[in-house]
Amino acid sequence: MTQAQVKYAGTAVADPMTPVLFEVGKIKRELSDTFTLELISQSGNPFSFKPGQFTMLYQFGVGEVPISISGDPLNPSKLTHTIRAVGKVTEAMMRLKKGDMVGVRGPFGTNWPVEAAEGSDVVIITGGVGLAPLRPAIYHLLANRKRYGNICIYYGARTPEDILFRKQLEKWRGRFDLKVEVTVDRALAGWNGRVGVVTKLLDLGGFDADQTVAMVCGPEVMMRFSVRALNELGVRNDSIYVSMERNMKCAVGFCGHCQYGSAFVCKDGPVFPFSDLEEIFDVREL
Repeated sequence: MTQAQVKYAGTAVADPMTPVLFEVGKIKRELSDTFTLELISQSGNPFSFKPGQFTMLYQFGVGEVPISISGDPLNPSKLTHTIRAVGKVTEAMMRLKKGDMVGVRGPFGTNWPVEAAEGSDVVIITGGVGLAPLRPAIYHLLANRKRYGNICIYYGARTPEDILFRKQLEKWRGRFDLKVEVTVDRALAGWNGRVGVVTKLLDLGGFDADQTVAMVCGPEVMMRFSVRALNELGVRNDSIYVSMERNMKCAVGFCGHCQYGSAFVCKDGPVFPFSDLEEIFDVREL
């Protein structure tokens, strides 16, 4: 290992504090405030990652933000991020054009337990833009469909206009080996689907709680109620995984912004088994 490399997550990687140049190959507006960036490495090297990991994206002259990867792990030639514009960096990124350059650090963090879940039923519960960090896991599950039992995807959005990856959800829902249900908090004219919070979709069943691995990503209040609903159905906390993407700044545990109890979300997460968090998850402002 050279001096320019460090050991991170068991893998020798380039200096984690030095961004690597990527070119914007495609930018797609998903929702009014959400877009997808498809990036291509200037080095020509594939960008391998595991479902659930994130990168630090650097907008030159503006700043840097942590963003979960939302693309297909089986297609490492393209690095895909789905981003909600909620600050100066992400708002600047929404104005990027094909051919523009960004800096990338990573990949960082823990991953969804797609390999450990083999042989089990898998339940995915997500809300809003939380579907983006889970999409790589869904890609993996479907590419290895025979290795899993029942697969259920339960997704909630505020309104029909806020449904992320709508065409892809419709395509997945058309499969005979997959259960996909979508609900909205507030219906608009022309919506004939379900209305209500995403946890109500668990009443539809489709999985055996004793042999289920659940993956949950969304606002913390949604994850809190999802965990409770799963517990009521008999799913254990050590079989429930949540993504805690919060306050990450440096990605390598130097700055301390993402300290969560004794853990650092960027280094020990962002994906955690809920059994590791249950004592502190309900503590406000931790």
